[in-house]
Amino acid sequence: MNIFYKKFMTIVIGCSFSLLTGCVSHTSNGGQLTMYRTPSMEAAWIRNGDPILFDGTLWYPTDNVENIQDAEVYLMGEYQEVQFFIEKTDVKPYDRLYTKFGENQFRSFAHREE
Repeated sequence: MNIFYKKFMTIVIGCSFSLLTGCVSHTSNGGQLTMYRTPSMEAAWIRNGDPILFDGTLWYPTDNVENIQDAEVYLMGEYQEVQFFIEKTDVKPYDRLYTKFGENQFRSFAHREE
């Protein structure tokens, strides 16, 4: 009976420990969580082709919508109540700016040589 009691208590303690620590997760979500707000509709000024003024340069919206995860962009600021981003791998002078268009969808903006 003593061996049965030891095995039973080992199982009870092990299960209790598993229940207490099983809810804690230390794994990454692989960039799947949305970090930035997704607009319900794109701002009218973007649809009208109006530019973002950033870093002394006008950046115009393009027809390109790219599939990028939130974890792959860096928030640079907000223009007319719309967040804008750069890719984390981009360095100055930036190649493109982005605004969030939908889930994992970002509209690119490019500067024009005047």
